[in-house]
Amino acid sequence: MVTTVGTETTFEKLVQNLLILEHDALAAYQATIDRLENVAAKNQIAAFKADHEAHVAELTRMATTLGVEAPQEGDLKEYLTKGKVVLAGLVGDKTVLKAMSTNEIETKMAYDQASKNQAASAEARAYFAKAYADEDRHKQWMDAAAEG
Repeated sequence: MVTTVGTETTFEKLVQNLLILEHDALAAYQATIDRLENVAAKNQIAAFKADHEAHVAELTRMATTLGVEAPQEGDLKEYLTKGKVVLAGLVGDKTVLKAMSTNEIETKMAYDQASKNQAASAEARAYFAKAYADEDRHKQWMDAAAEG
């Protein structure tokens, strides 16, 4: 799936759309935690979820500083990201992790684009690059765990 999140023309809209994306991700992470049987995998996914919660906290701080509303939930895309995981849960842990890995593609792309978006401050672009690194680390682990 190709995302336009990260390409917004205003910093305010960029932060709001990243927040929506993060709330979608949090719902998918919780669905994953609820469906995994392997305790070590559950713990790792919970740690990754904590990264997303930290992203939400920082993006909310940015929104407050900018004086714009900070979305508190995802959008309809949440049903797609979470739905893949729910369906995969019928098959097993590896399939759940593969489904989550596909969700990370969009989040990685959004943060990659945001880290280069000139509408954002230099400080924000640096944070978005850090968030991209988090997402890349999540995806690499999920890919390896799904294959293992």
